[in-house]
Amino acid sequence: MTPKTYWLEHAWLDTHVEPGVAVDVEGGRVAAVRTDTDTPPPGAEILRGLTLPGLANAHSHAFHRALRGTVQVGSGTFWTWREVMYSVADRLTPQTYHALARAVYAEMALAGVTAVGEFHYLHHAPGGTPYADPNAMGEALIEAAAEAGIRITLLDTAYLSSGFGQPPTTHQLRFSDGSADAWAERCSVLKDRDHARIGAAIHSVRAVPAGQLATVARWAEERRAPLHVHLSEQTAENDACREAHGCTPTELLAEHGVLGPRTTGVHNTHLTDQDIALIGDSGTGTCMCPTTERDLADGIGPAVALQRKGSPLSLGSDSHAVIDLLEEARAMELNERLRTRTRGHWTAAALLRAASADGHAALGWDGAGTLEPGALADFTTIALDSVRTAGPLPRLGAETAVFAASAADVSHTVVGGRHVVRDGVHALVPDVPGALADAVAALHG
Repeated sequence: MTPKTYWLEHAWLDTHVEPGVAVDVEGGRVAAVRTDTDTPPPGAEILRGLTLPGLANAHSHAFHRALRGTVQVGSGTFWTWREVMYSVADRLTPQTYHALARAVYAEMALAGVTAVGEFHYLHHAPGGTPYADPNAMGEALIEAAAEAGIRITLLDTAYLSSGFGQPPTTHQLRFSDGSADAWAERCSVLKDRDHARIGAAIHSVRAVPAGQLATVARWAEERRAPLHVHLSEQTAENDACREAHGCTPTELLAEHGVLGPRTTGVHNTHLTDQDIALIGDSGTGTCMCPTTERDLADGIGPAVALQRKGSPLSLGSDSHAVIDLLEEARAMELNERLRTRTRGHWTAAALLRAASADGHAALGWDGAGTLEPGALADFTTIALDSVRTAGPLPRLGAETAVFAASAADVSHTVVGGRHVVRDGVHALVPDVPGALADAVAALHG
């Protein structure tokens, strides 16, 4: 790749906004960051607005995007929503999943996302029969991310049972490999590539029998790969776990060696003080998904207590009720304000770190999510002249980005030094709304 220079009108440099920053890019990485460049160097690409490190969407179920607008009416719970979700999952093939995921990942790029963690459990054909390529669905997602121009960590997910001691339901047969050993054999065939990392996931303690948790954890440990798990998203899961094992889901994971610095608990909503201590003391991360957690009426997790105890925070759009990492960051703070009736639990800088550097770390992309020499040249620019962002001083850009801007204000997204979104237009998927409409229509008939 030919070396190039970007001139950033304003740049977020981890602690402050710096005006006039030149970023030299070589081989897809940041070669140098030069401040006090009041005017663009000759030949530099100019990015007007506030440039942030690329955002990391640490928790995604790409096919849930097909549910947007179809599950927002009427009453119900997470469990009734899940039945509608299964009906969409039943209709996906590798070809239709590729088309949908390509459009969804392009939507993420338009929102400033440069890396996604895809929590992938839709492995087999309906009825549980493996495809000729047992990883056809996972490969479709990896290829979709490449075509949309973003990085992906495929968190290949073990999903073996419908509940404690219960076999998979008819819908869930597509998800199951039969055993953790068979899961490990299948996903060991998947390989990292320039834009993709292979990680692991335990869907939940109800979906992987306790005696098989260690197999998944060991697979991730041997490969030094990220390991994610849905954790205590619902009180019903906690109650069932206590009945089956006499302990909380967190305690069960700790007992079987699942917790640790490369592990991320997703949601971590309904936790005891002992759970919080186990998560924090082990360095296990927490991925909060506020827009999904409120959409599904899940509750507000103890993110402040978890972080204080030592759990790094990341963010995800999960079910894609919206795809907007700035909204996820804002919502984490605003949810806590509603819960406690006090303000200022995180600075804008801390929220941006959760949406960028810590999210990338949770996905196994070390050296990403920051604008400094040696880092991946992944960044995104927020316009400062929209109806949402106009007015505040540029030096307050971090606060403006987190508490006022939205995905609609993203003007540029650069991945590996290459423009993926320029002036609000995706360079690789010219008509993202059309691609989304076509992909969703194909599933809804």
